[in-house]
Amino acid sequence: MDFQDKEIIPGEILPVVIIGNGPSGICLSYLLSGRTPYLSPEVSHPNPLLSSKLGEQPHLSLLEQDLEYLCEGLEGRSSNPVAVLFDSLLLPDSDFGLDHSSPLDWRYEPERSVPHLVLGRGPPGGAWHAMECSMLTLSLANWMELPGLKLKDWMREKRRNVRNDRATPAEIASYYQHYVSQMSLEQNFACGTTVTGVTRQPSNQEGSPPCWRVTGLQRREGEELGDGSTVSDEVPFSLLAHNVVLATGTHDIPARLGVEGESLPHVCHSFWELEAAISRGELDQSSDPVLVVGAGLTAADAVLAAHHLNTPVYHVFRRSVNDPGLIFNQLPKLLYPEYHKIHQMMTQQQYQALPPPQSHAHNLQTSPSSSSSSLPPASSSSSYSGYLSFPRYKVVAFRPDKKCVLESDSGERTVLQISKALVLIGAHPNLSFLRENGRGLGSYPEEPITCRRNPIDVDPFTNKVLGAEGPGLYAMGPLVGENFVRFLKGGALAIASDLAKRHRGEEEEDGEKYLAIDRFMDRQKRTENEVRES
Repeated sequence: MDFQDKEIIPGEILPVVIIGNGPSGICLSYLLSGRTPYLSPEVSHPNPLLSSKLGEQPHLSLLEQDLEYLCEGLEGRSSNPVAVLFDSLLLPDSDFGLDHSSPLDWRYEPERSVPHLVLGRGPPGGAWHAMECSMLTLSLANWMELPGLKLKDWMREKRRNVRNDRATPAEIASYYQHYVSQMSLEQNFACGTTVTGVTRQPSNQEGSPPCWRVTGLQRREGEELGDGSTVSDEVPFSLLAHNVVLATGTHDIPARLGVEGESLPHVCHSFWELEAAISRGELDQSSDPVLVVGAGLTAADAVLAAHHLNTPVYHVFRRSVNDPGLIFNQLPKLLYPEYHKIHQMMTQQQYQALPPPQSHAHNLQTSPSSSSSSLPPASSSSSYSGYLSFPRYKVVAFRPDKKCVLESDSGERTVLQISKALVLIGAHPNLSFLRENGRGLGSYPEEPITCRRNPIDVDPFTNKVLGAEGPGLYAMGPLVGENFVRFLKGGALAIASDLAKRHRGEEEEDGEKYLAIDRFMDRQKRTENEVRES
């Protein structure tokens, strides 16, 4: 896992460097390590059109086939055509709850291996090691697995049960770390690394071609102290690579509202800060309400955690509860009962402005410029007492006295007394190692890169970054808008396929050059012989 163990020669240009060691980087490493998918002669695909196309050239691996041709006519839950293709081949008809065998036959062909290095801050698995460990994942367990190792089989060996066909983030993180070891990929991974720069390197006088320079720091454990602890230091590194793959994910920088008072100490931007407050005993049923801002799954997890402590919750979000874009309206009730419960709470316990009372409630007030309102008393028979949702509201300001000003989409303002605020509205990737933080690489070049609104713009069949300074820059996973492990594997296939085809094209080009040289030498020899004979 250390650069000093990699035997990298100074000035050597690596074929591929992958930045990010989450499931995206792991899956690509698997494909670049000689693991090659072919069509199995024993299994047919349930889609007759795709099965027919695959059967046209069964001797070719999937990496050598025309992915754009294979993708034609396929439909799925991803907007990325190669993601839909690869998912359909790995888990045929899984959207319908069917358990068809995959038609892929994986072969180990070491001669196809592409030397590469995977860089990551922590152990293999990336952000999964930092996620809350008690909640269940959104995806079904088999959607989280990578090629070659069934997650359920691995969990049975560990004597763990997959509850409700879903697993916890801790189990998934452990699976990914084990996957790297099981598939003998460790030699390709350098953990404890922080990339600080990716720049285009021009050709030099010695004839080295243009390439990418990747610089950063690697954390190394130093000498052991008397108390048993060790001193770690950071050692700079610099690598040259023909190709760089951006696979960092988007969990680095929490998104902010950009409102007054957002930096106050009682305003938090991560689920972990709520956990820390709970562990310190700061929240209980006698606390002022916790304000949760956001309508995603992390916000829902925060509501569940506070509700479990009987701590009152105010839940603020911009959408309507019936908005089809709301994630809760897209999840099957039977598979996701805890999130269905949150959606019920959001729907049944909505805040309603009331006529002006004689005296304002302690916890809920309105601004002088709007009609007054009060907190409806919670029914003792209610399953959701202590919870109140504010659909189609936004936060206007946080105040030092722990009051929060909300505004509805009709302009009415309401002031809440809270104990703590949790702003959980997503996260942005940390692309500080790129020029201008990657601005210019997105679908909207003037805007910063974000997972949902402005992902990195790539070719859909190769994952090449369209706005890159030079050739050989790829992106995959959440950076290109692919948030589910189930579909980010398609990015790995697209990149591995493009690298294989480029390598094959270079070999053919070199062969043509050598053939041309041989022909030239033959002509020269014939000319010399003719001159001698004359």
